[in-house]
Amino acid sequence: MPLENSAYLHAARGGTTPHRTPVWFMRQAGRSLPEYREARAGTTMLESCRIPELVAEITLQPVRRYDVDAAVFYSDIVVPLEAAGVGVEIVAGTGPVIAEPFRTRADLDRLPELSLDALQHVTDAVALTTAQLAGIGDGVPLIGFAGAPFTLASYLVEGGPSRDLLRTKALMHADPQLWHDLAARLAQIAGTFLRAQVLAGASAVQLFDSWVGALPLADYERLVAPHSSAALAAVSDLGVPRTHFGTGTGELLGAMAAVDGGVDVLGVDFRVPLDVGAARGAAGAGRPVAVQGNLDPALLFAPWDVLRADLHRILAEGERAGGGHVVNLGHGVPPTADPAVLARVVEEVHAWRS
Repeated sequence: MPLENSAYLHAARGGTTPHRTPVWFMRQAGRSLPEYREARAGTTMLESCRIPELVAEITLQPVRRYDVDAAVFYSDIVVPLEAAGVGVEIVAGTGPVIAEPFRTRADLDRLPELSLDALQHVTDAVALTTAQLAGIGDGVPLIGFAGAPFTLASYLVEGGPSRDLLRTKALMHADPQLWHDLAARLAQIAGTFLRAQVLAGASAVQLFDSWVGALPLADYERLVAPHSSAALAAVSDLGVPRTHFGTGTGELLGAMAAVDGGVDVLGVDFRVPLDVGAARGAAGAGRPVAVQGNLDPALLFAPWDVLRADLHRILAEGERAGGGHVVNLGHGVPPTADPAVLARVVEEVHAWRS
């Protein structure tokens, strides 16, 4: 069976591996790597996401450099929005910027459903990437991903990144029917993006809800969770582990774990102890869930003895959680992180059980 020895897939399905604890990093394929900057020279972010050969090369770069236990597909959460016809640009130093922000029912009318046919460049890139990953050791699994409906909606409504999400939260409460209709459309888009990646060869998926920590629990459960459930349900018949991750979501972890009948892996950011996050996730899902995380990215810049001590704390918390543990940062790799430090983290994690 393909990838039967994958430590990542075993942990993501709730098991523990006798040989090593798996580790990968969010944003591991990206700006912190000099080979990434060289490969992407002369292309914009969105342009690079449309070139299957370049996507495969960038996705594999951290696997070669770090010996991580999983690759994450090189793309961006706004790629499916662009594929659906939304005018979007990723501005350096800012992030996604929407040409015409969504504020009214008429704006929703110009957001069509996404078809698999519109994602040929994505499926070509996944197939090319997984073929190359299969030739590394016993094979390395590929994680596909999508932005969650709330986070995608926040970019559409705000017009770009926002710290306070005033327009988004105002729309949710002022016109809940429009909000639900917009979020449902985005759930279809996110779900189709996830499904396309799995059908092309991805072995797992992660749904990112980067901004949902701005909401109280009651609003999350009523206005957001049904749509995150719908996005993840798009791959529920394909048998792949599904991770749900957000930032600032300590009070939401139980509800996030419960979506679509219970996720397989709950991403825990650096604000909540990993075993506490696991307990909240298990309470929400009604069963143990694997956990992913949760080293504070800032500690990558601390002295090694400080970083190593915290890493050992997290590994011990992951073992106490008892439902499978995938080591990761509690958010993404900072652009200025030293690749040598990340390589040392991987070595330390892999040595934990040896």
